Amino acid sequence: MSNSNTDLGRDNIAKLIFKLATPAIIAQMVNVLYNIVDRIFIGRMQGGDLAMAGVGVAFPIIIIITAFSGLVGMGGAPLAAIKMGEKDDEGAEKIMSNSFSMLLILAAILTIGFSIFKEPILWAFGASDATIGYALDYVGIYVLGTVFVQIALGMNPYINTQGFAKIGMMTVTIGAVINIVLDPILIFGLDMGVKGAAFATIIAQAVSAIWVLKFLYGKNSRLKIRKKFLRPQKKIILPILALGVAPFIMQSTESIVLISLNSQLSKYGGDLAIGAMTIMSSVMQIVLLPTMGLTQGAQPIISYNYGAKQMDRVKKTFKLCLVLCFGYTFVICSAIMIMPQAFVSIFNNDPALMEITTSSMKIYFAGMFIFGIQIACQQTFLSLGQAKISLVLALLRKMILLVPLIFILPTFIDNGLFAVLLAEPIADVVAALTTITCFTIFYKKTLSVTDSSSSVIEKKVSNN
Repeated sequence: MSNSNTDLGRDNIAKLIFKLATPAIIAQMVNVLYNIVDRIFIGRMQGGDLAMAGVGVAFPIIIIITAFSGLVGMGGAPLAAIKMGEKDDEGAEKIMSNSFSMLLILAAILTIGFSIFKEPILWAFGASDATIGYALDYVGIYVLGTVFVQIALGMNPYINTQGFAKIGMMTVTIGAVINIVLDPILIFGLDMGVKGAAFATIIAQAVSAIWVLKFLYGKNSRLKIRKKFLRPQKKIILPILALGVAPFIMQSTESIVLISLNSQLSKYGGDLAIGAMTIMSSVMQIVLLPTMGLTQGAQPIISYNYGAKQMDRVKKTFKLCLVLCFGYTFVICSAIMIMPQAFVSIFNNDPALMEITTSSMKIYFAGMFIFGIQIACQQTFLSLGQAKISLVLALLRKMILLVPLIFILPTFIDNGLFAVLLAEPIADVVAALTTITCFTIFYKKTLSVTDSSSSVIEKKVSNN
């Protein structure tokens, strides 16, 4: 497969990863700004500590909305790439067109549901009398732009999977720049507060959505959204959802984690502790999203060559991706341990919030240095279409380990705040070691079976 000068089946692996991953990494770094710039400005409002806590309470809803875009986009894009590797572009277009329809349906359901039930949901998520107003103001505006979020984030993987990484990067960059420009104007200039931050975000997402659709309907895209393929078909949708459920769980369960953390942190540290967690979750994005950029750059190469039965290229791509992901998380987590105050000061300079966040980060991020290995392995399973294994691994860290530990550890450790924070590094290390073990077993098995099948096919062809 190639666009103007990219051949996923023959070009040098290292150069391909650099070419595809660099724009994806830039896009993810910009996406970090996209997701945290609201919090940077909100933290500097009058009463910014409470406003920050209010947005933190609302953040699980944002995560859930984003997760549904990943359910369809990240579930369908690898399947489309495999189809392209098999020289079946029409099959790939059916997948992409069905995905677009599903995103529109999901957007309608999410918008209506959250608009009606947002207040009881926010109370359940840990809002207090002091923070509920900020949370309602932000969510009330944000959910109105759900359709833009679904299209921008859900369809952009179909641009990246064709090898157009720079176009995919621009999707995020355009939205981020608009958001950064509009935030101070709406929050401070027009004195709209958190409502201004929400308006800036949905306007930015709307422009990104238009950019994505313009490309996918345009002449430069190898795959097109076809009207004749828009009607959802069970045989197409179910495989998309089966593969997409792993990244969906990876993202959506983050909301359950945050709800659990907010509940326990409110109990042991109050609104100030919730504000600290809002900052730490933002820093967490700085740690994780660039690795997602690396794996997004590797995904089209792995998926395409897996479909084309070129296993050597699959193996080489994975190994390089693994080294890069681990190297990054090790370096960035070391920096967090050495100078946490530098990361905290990006969001807020309130002395009390600075003190609790700085001390909490050294505990919370203690196990993240190894996380790059888990991401590389888990995303490679997705690229190979191994939905069941990805699902189990996605559930392991958050739902099987982290959430129970958040509630169990404070019953054994006197310092409740320390106990809640300690749950994260314990879950990180155990999950990473388990993922590495599973990957070593199943990865070799998957590729060896495929290699054997490919050899049989080649022998039959030569005999004929």
